Amino acid sequence: MINTDFKIMHEDGLSARPAALFVQVASKFDSRIWVEIDSKKVNAKSIMGIMSLGVGQDDEITIIIEGDDEENALKALTELIDSNFSRVPEV
Repeated sequence: MINTDFKIMHEDGLSARPAALFVQVASKFDSRIWVEIDSKKVNAKSIMGIMSLGVGQDDEITIIIEGDDEENALKALTELIDSNFSRVPEV
């Protein structure tokens, strides 16, 4: 299991477009992936779950990944967040 904290820098936070990209990338992996903020934890493969968190710019989230491809999932999600949701990584 991997737990990693990220600061969301996108000006819209995890609103519709960034959330959709996040779910798109997370869904490519078999690992179970969750996003947590303020003790609220949701499935990272659920667009409704991600949007329900209300993540804004400069909020810190924790991504929790558990499974056989967890390292590759973390790498891809890190790449997406680091690109400020402007580049979807090749998986």
